[in-house]
Amino acid sequence: MKSKDFYLFIIAIGIFFSAFSQQFQGIATYKTDRKIDLKMDSTSVNAEMQQQIQAQLRKQFQKEYTLSFNTSESVYKEEESLAAPSPATTGGINIVISGNSDILYRNIKTQEYSNQTEIMGKVFLIKDSLTKKDWKLEKETKNIGEYTCFKATLTEEVTEQTFNSNHDDLEKVTKKRVTTAWYTPQIPVSNGPGEYWGLPGLILEINDGEQSILCSKIVLNPTKISIEAPDKGKVVTQEEFDAIKEKKNQELMENLEDNHSKKDGNSFRIKIGG
Repeated sequence: MKSKDFYLFIIAIGIFFSAFSQQFQGIATYKTDRKIDLKMDSTSVNAEMQQQIQAQLRKQFQKEYTLSFNTSESVYKEEESLAAPSPATTGGINIVISGNSDILYRNIKTQEYSNQTEIMGKVFLIKDSLTKKDWKLEKETKNIGEYTCFKATLTEEVTEQTFNSNHDDLEKVTKKRVTTAWYTPQIPVSNGPGEYWGLPGLILEINDGEQSILCSKIVLNPTKISIEAPDKGKVVTQEEFDAIKEKKNQELMENLEDNHSKKDGNSFRIKIGG
């Protein structure tokens, strides 16, 4: 597609957006996956066991979410599912990560969001203003199911935290992360999964190099849809919540340091952010 034609196409999408009825709504189902960075340097944990732990961790992050949306609002939350039987593992190691109870409501018209989440059993309700992401619209296209999607990229700096038991400390590293999104103008809502929004069409796929989110099903104009902001938990701003989370992470790392001070000869590295 030539540059002039591409930008005329984007303008046409904007006109289409403004003309679209508020009654337009739908439910999109997404599946997530995540790369796991786990390093265990120990004479008691062989390569086979490390692979088992890595596989178990990755399985725990393979979740299914739904995004209920109309032209200005959305609710994103994890689908409830029955827990699978715990697999037998060598050495009796079994890893279970509790389900994500977050409910993320976003209102693009008022530029606000509410996120009901929890830390160590305590529920918080984050209420704050949306921050627009600096997407770069690309010309590349591909099909996802029956939808033609356009590529967009987002470059930002993120902080990654790593606990290294060899040094008994929490290391913070700031790095550049490039996120690739695929959106379809055929569904003219400026929304998407998780924290991602702000493109001229529904986002069907996200990949930031570590996490991938892929839309597996879309139902347009269903007979029944619920889009309501969550209302449970202690109300905080995003900045306040980040400070609370940072404090809890630090306490967790200090506990790990205390346990490791016994010096049993085992060492490990855990990446907890980024």
